[in-house]
Amino acid sequence: MNLTTSYLGFKLRTPLVPSASPLSENLDNIKRMEDAGASAIVFHSLFEEQLRHDRHELQYYLDQGTESYPEALSYFPEPSEFKVGPEAYVEHIAKAKAAVGIPIIASLNGSTFGGWQTYARQIEQAGADAVELNIYSLPTDPDRSAEDIEDSYLTILASVKGQLKIPVAVKLSPFFTNFARFARRLDRHGANALVLFNRFYQPDIELETLEITPNVLLSTPMAMRLPMRWIAILHGRISANLAATSGIHRATDALKLLMAGADVTMLCSVLLRRGIEHIRVMEREMREWMEEHEYESVEQLKGSMSQKNCPDPSAFERAQYMRALSTYPAADI
Repeated sequence: MNLTTSYLGFKLRTPLVPSASPLSENLDNIKRMEDAGASAIVFHSLFEEQLRHDRHELQYYLDQGTESYPEALSYFPEPSEFKVGPEAYVEHIAKAKAAVGIPIIASLNGSTFGGWQTYARQIEQAGADAVELNIYSLPTDPDRSAEDIEDSYLTILASVKGQLKIPVAVKLSPFFTNFARFARRLDRHGANALVLFNRFYQPDIELETLEITPNVLLSTPMAMRLPMRWIAILHGRISANLAATSGIHRATDALKLLMAGADVTMLCSVLLRRGIEHIRVMEREMREWMEEHEYESVEQLKGSMSQKNCPDPSAFERAQYMRALSTYPAADI
C-alpha cells in the first residue's frame, strides 16, 4: 500500500503530519512523533509579539487601552507565559533537525508586516525545511476594506518569500468575502501551500470577576467539514498544495480530506487527547480501509471527490444547504 504524498516539494511517507502544538516544544516528543510515523512536523509557533518587543515593551503594549477596551484583555499571554524566545526557537529547530530525519516546518504566527524577515532567515539557516505563516488577524476597524486586508496578507507573504529559499505555506482563516479568489491571489503571489484552516479561539466572560478570559477548546471531528468543503472547491483550481487541519481525529477523517483534494492531513487535538502513538493507529486504519476498498495508493484517491471530479459538483455549494434542510425529519420531532 503506497501512502506517499507530495507536500512543499517533499515526498512524504504518509499524509499524516502533526501540526503546530505544544508537543513539539519537547525534543523527545519530536523523536516520538517520528517513531510513531509522522511524515513531517510543524513546529509550535513563534509569535510576532515575541519578535517585536522584549518583556517590558510587550507588557507595556498589552496594558495600553485595556481600561477603555476591556475586550482586549487576555488576548495575548503574559510575557512570562511565552515558553520560548526567538533565539531559543531557532536553536530548537537546529536540535530537532539533528535528531530526526523528517522535514521540520517552522511556524510564524502574526498579523502585521515587519519583524519576521530576520528570524525567517535565521530559521532557514538553522535547518528548517519550510516555513508556515499563520496569519492570525481579527479585523475590527469598520473603515478597513476587504481589499486592504487581503493586500496586507500578500505583503507579509512577499516579505517572507523574498528572504527565503525554502518553501512557504500560508495558514488562513475562512473569513474572507470571496475565499476562492483570495486563495488564487495567494497562489499567484508564490504561496507554496495553503493550510486550511486556523482556529480562532474565542474569549469567554467570567461572570464572577467580570473579566474576559481565554477559552481554548480542542476540536471535534465536526470541525473538518469546513476545510473539507473548501479543499474540494480549490482542488485543481490552484497549483499550491492544500493541507487540511482541524477536526482530523480518525483515519476516515483523513481519507475524506484526501478524497476532497488535500495533499496532507494535519493532526493536533487528537494527539493532545489520545497521545502521540495515535499516529500509528491512524496509519494502520488508513491502510486497512484502502486495502478493503481496493485502493493502491493515496494518489489514486486524492481529489476523487473534489468539486471538479465528484458526480454532483453542486453538493459543495448552495444546493447542499437546501438539500440538507429539506431532508431534516421535522415530522418526527
